[in-house]
Amino acid sequence: MKHYHETRLAYDGRRHILWKALCDCYFQGLVRPGDCVLELGAGYGDFINQIRCRRRIAIDIWQGMMEHLQPDVEGHVGPVTDLQVIEDGSVDFVFASNLFEHLAQAEFAKALKALRAKMKTGATLNILQPNYRFAYREYFDDYTHVTVYSDRSLADFLEVNGFQITEVHPRFLPLTIKSRLPVSATLIRLYLALPLKPLGKQMLVRAVSRAGG
Repeated sequence: MKHYHETRLAYDGRRHILWKALCDCYFQGLVRPGDCVLELGAGYGDFINQIRCRRRIAIDIWQGMMEHLQPDVEGHVGPVTDLQVIEDGSVDFVFASNLFEHLAQAEFAKALKALRAKMKTGATLNILQPNYRFAYREYFDDYTHVTVYSDRSLADFLEVNGFQITEVHPRFLPLTIKSRLPVSATLIRLYLALPLKPLGKQMLVRAVSRAGG
C-alpha cells in the first residue's frame, strides 16, 4: 500500500465533481442535519467533505488523508478494524466506498463488529463497491483487491455478521472515472435517475444493525 496513492489511486479532480453530484442528488437525502456521519477508508475525503451534517468523522490507514479533509472533519489515521477513538452509540450514518474488497474476510468481520458498537439504534451502514457479477473482468486490475463480493454475497456476509439488509442496488454506478466518458454533474444526475443503468458495475448495499445479532 506504500505507493498506492501514487499509482492506482492518484489524485484526480474529477472525483470532486462525482462526489459532489452524488451527495447532492442522492446521499444527502439519507442524512439528517443533526446526524453524525462516519466514513471508513475516506481517502481524499471526497464524500465526507461534501456531506452536510452536525458531525463528520473520517478514518483511513493513509496518512495523506489528513491534508485533504476540511477543517471541521475529524480525521483519524488507523485501521477500520479499530474504532476506539469513536464513542459507543454515537454514529447515525456509516459510509464506505471501495473499501472492503481490500480486506480479508476476518478483517471485514472485525470491522463490522466494531461498527455495531459505535452505531446508534436505527443507524445505517452504506457500502458502495465493485460488484463481481458485473465487474469480474476488471476486478483484479487493482492489485490490492483480496476478496470477491457480489451484491448477493455481500448481503449474506452482512446478515451473518449482525446486520439486516434494507436496500440492494446491484448496478448503482459505473466502475470507474478512468474512461473516455466525461464526468459532469448533469450526466451523473441523469444516470442516477435511470431505471436501468448501463455500464453499472458498482453496487450499493444499505443495512441496519440487527439487535442481538
